[in-house]
Amino acid sequence: MTDYDFSEFWYSIWAKWHFHPDVLIGLAILLSLYLWIVGPGRVKFQLSGTPVASTQITMFTCSILIILFALISPLHELSDKFLFSAHMFQHVLLTLIAPPLMIAGTPGWVFKPLLKIKVIAWLARRLTHPITAFAAFNLTFAFWHFPALYATSVDFHFIHVAEHIMFISTAVMVWWPLMSSSEELPPLSEPAKMLYLVALSIAQILVFAPITFSDMPLYEFYVNAPNVWSLSNLADQQIGGLIMKVGGGVLFMALFIRIFLRWARDDA
Repeated sequence: MTDYDFSEFWYSIWAKWHFHPDVLIGLAILLSLYLWIVGPGRVKFQLSGTPVASTQITMFTCSILIILFALISPLHELSDKFLFSAHMFQHVLLTLIAPPLMIAGTPGWVFKPLLKIKVIAWLARRLTHPITAFAAFNLTFAFWHFPALYATSVDFHFIHVAEHIMFISTAVMVWWPLMSSSEELPPLSEPAKMLYLVALSIAQILVFAPITFSDMPLYEFYVNAPNVWSLSNLADQQIGGLIMKVGGGVLFMALFIRIFLRWARDDA
């Protein structure tokens, strides 16, 4: 394991931007398609629904920028070569921050033409069903954090890309019952949303507990990684578990309180 000079490393890391063509092209296509649909496409195809608000465009654009930052910025270098905690922060951005912004920024009428096709409507209803979405997201997240699979994803770029696609897609699924504005694929009721958030918080324990409470490092990749911080490998691993649990817990609790207050106000 190589030791790096702390100040020299942190000065140089900011030059480590990874302009992966697959990331740049994929996100550019997604954002361009969104802007065309909510703009010229809405007029051309006479899509019903009110014009998209500027706040929605901002939220969707921010979701794309967050994914872009997570995958090409120095955070990607840190997570792939040095720190498990940086990797977990990257996963928080990809699963807990970007997807809800993406859904909140997409008006429900965007999906109306597609949902007129029976096969697509049938598939969409099942993928966004709370039980299906909950299971898909949590099992996917747990699956990719088995040490052997984790090491494989870091070693092979195409597997790493598949991992991130699975994270983002299942995260969109799991956030859909909370954030949807679609009439055809509606969100849960307010009380059900609160129960759903509690279940999500509990489900995080599947990954959080083994990582945080282990008495030895689980990921050999980071044991052999260069030492760039005054942290033991075990402490770095525990911080990564806390980032996931505390980040998700704070977000879920804030949403729980917001939903509860809205439900109480509307029920009064």
